[in-house]
Amino acid sequence: MKIAVNTRLLVPKKMDGIGWFTYETLQRLTKQHPEHEFHFIFDRSIDPQFIFGKNVIGHTLSPQARHPYLWVYWFEFALKRKVKKIGAQLLISPEGWLPPLKSIPMLGVIHDLNFEHFPENIIPIQRNYLLKYFPKFAERASRIATVSEFSKQDIVKQYHIRESKIDVVFNGANKAFQPLSDQEKKQAEEKFSEQCPYFLFIGTLHPRKNLENLFLAFESFKHQTSHNHKLVIGGNRKWWPKQLEATYQSLEFKKDILFLGRVKTKDLPRLVGGAFCLSYVPQFEGFGIPIIEAMQSGVPVITSNTSSMPEVANNAALLADPFSSESIAKQMINLSNSNSLRRELIEKGYNRAKDFSWDKTAQLLWESIEKMLKQWP
Repeated sequence: MKIAVNTRLLVPKKMDGIGWFTYETLQRLTKQHPEHEFHFIFDRSIDPQFIFGKNVIGHTLSPQARHPYLWVYWFEFALKRKVKKIGAQLLISPEGWLPPLKSIPMLGVIHDLNFEHFPENIIPIQRNYLLKYFPKFAERASRIATVSEFSKQDIVKQYHIRESKIDVVFNGANKAFQPLSDQEKKQAEEKFSEQCPYFLFIGTLHPRKNLENLFLAFESFKHQTSHNHKLVIGGNRKWWPKQLEATYQSLEFKKDILFLGRVKTKDLPRLVGGAFCLSYVPQFEGFGIPIIEAMQSGVPVITSNTSSMPEVANNAALLADPFSSESIAKQMINLSNSNSLRRELIEKGYNRAKDFSWDKTAQLLWESIEKMLKQWP
C-alpha cells in the first residue's frame, strides 16, 4: 500500500511537540511495516535523516508553506494534486491539516484546539486561518487521532464530531530522559544555572505558555524565601510581546532568570534531569510532553490544573492555577520547603511516566489507521 504522509513539520533543529510526534511515530511505523511504501511530503529540501528506510520515498512540494496564504495554496490545492500523482491509497497528517480529498481515507492527528480557547494569543492572520480551516480539517478526516482524552472531548464539543470517530493516541517521551547521578546533576547546574538549583521551563516562548505568570510566581518565591534557586528558560523566543517585556523588566530578581534559547537535542536530557523542578504551567495544552520527560528523569513537576495537564499528571505532580501567579508561587515554596514531598513526587512521577512511550504511541496510531481502513469507504 502507498501511504502518503504530510511531513511538513520535520525540520532539522526546529521541531516542537508536533514535530517530535511526527518523527517518533513515523520512525517506528516505517520500520515495523516494510510491506508498505511511505511517501513523505515536505515543503523544503529533504534532510536524509528523515528518510527512515528503503520503503520511504521523499517528495518536496513547493513553495514552503510558512504563511497563511501559502497554507491555503499548499493544503487546498498543491497537496491534493501531489497525493493523487503519487497514487497514494491513504493520507496521514500528523499535524491534522488535510486537503479536500474524498477519493482516499485520511487520518488527521489534531493535538489541541488552543486557538479556539485563546485566539488572542495568535496573530490575526494565522488565527483567522485556523478558525476557518480547522473545522474543515476535522470534517474532512475519515478518522481523527488526538493525544489526550481532554482533547478528544474538546474536539467533540467544539466541532460536533462523533466520539466514535476519534482515537486517543497519547504522546511519549524519548528514552534518553533518565535520572542523573548526583555528580551529573552538579555538572548540569554548573552548565545551565550558575551552580544553583533551578526551576525549569522548557518549550517555545509563546503567550499561552504563560511565562508572565511564571516570572511573577518566581519573583514571589524569591521574596518569600531565602533560597538561591534560579529560573531557567529553555526555548526559542518565538513571541515576546511588549507586556511580557514590561513584566520582565519590572522584576527585582530578573538576574536570577536565565535564558538558554533553543537547547540542542543532545543537551535536553541533561537540562531536564538536572532541574530541581519542572515548572510548566501553560494556560492550555493538548498533552504537555515536558511533563513526562521530567517525570521519566526523576524530576518533580509543577503544572497547571487546566485542560489536559491534570489528566497527564494523574496525581503525580503539584497542580497550580496558571492564571494566578500566587498559586504557582505557593507550589514552588511547598516543594522547596519539603524534601519528603519532593521524594514522593519523584517516585509517583517516575511510575506515571511508565504509562507512556513512543512505542505505545506508534502502536495506537497504527491501530487507528487500521480502524479507518476497515470502515472505508
